[in-house]
Amino acid sequence: MDWLTETRIPIGPWSKTAVTWLTTHGGGVFDSISAVLGEGIAGILWCLQTPSPLVAITAFTGFVWWYRRSIGVTVFTALGLLLILNQGYWKETTETLALVLASTAVSMAIGIPIGIAAARRVWIYTVLRPILDLMQTIPTFVYLIPALILFGLGMVPGLIATVIFALPASIRLTRLGIISTPEALKEAAVAFGATSWQVLRKVELPCATPQIMAGLTQTIMLSLSMVVIAALVGANGLGVPVVRALNTVNIAKGFEAGLCIVVLAIILDRMLRVPGQAPPKRTLSFWKDRP
Repeated sequence: MDWLTETRIPIGPWSKTAVTWLTTHGGGVFDSISAVLGEGIAGILWCLQTPSPLVAITAFTGFVWWYRRSIGVTVFTALGLLLILNQGYWKETTETLALVLASTAVSMAIGIPIGIAAARRVWIYTVLRPILDLMQTIPTFVYLIPALILFGLGMVPGLIATVIFALPASIRLTRLGIISTPEALKEAAVAFGATSWQVLRKVELPCATPQIMAGLTQTIMLSLSMVVIAALVGANGLGVPVVRALNTVNIAKGFEAGLCIVVLAIILDRMLRVPGQAPPKRTLSFWKDRP
């Protein structure tokens, strides 16, 4: 079997050459992306850290009540955030929340259109499927290395790595929601003279909303699972005390930071979780928009 290993396919050298080429010829592009993403994260941090913690907790709790109209979720949100403040991890929590919100926004902005296209064109999903499998199964540290080289230390490479890891969830669930739309509804829409865009906007997207929201919550959970790994490339947040606790074998510090991550994950999940619901009654009102 030596003949099989004597001539190796140079996958590693090819990868290194590709990253070197990108660094040499695309430095300006990656610097621009880094600047835009960095400004976005900085803006979210400004909104979260400028008010006093109690004001921010009150505002966030009020938003949860307005959005969910659930006493249980609202009370848990208030108590969970007060617990984080009591443990002294408010600053780290806001940094983690900024990273999660930014990565989720980027993932959904990219994933929803791609998911729609994959649902409309079978060949697109055929091409995407092995790529999505690779993005979710390849060890995170593998693509963390080129992200670190291309974007440098800080929040941005952590954001890029998080998006790569979380993006497949939004694409897959958006596609699942679109293709699960009952054919009878689409046929009725076409029969009433709806265009392809109207069918998408008024039939498929409303029916796919539960799956898209499930993709949103999955993206948030996957982003939170990357907090510790992002800390290894200089991203601030709750991952930093976890890494420090690991290096110093500090059980108390690690448990405190880990509990804050869990509380934040539960708050975001309960806030955005949408129970099973029927499609809106206005689904077939497309004929009102006809000229």
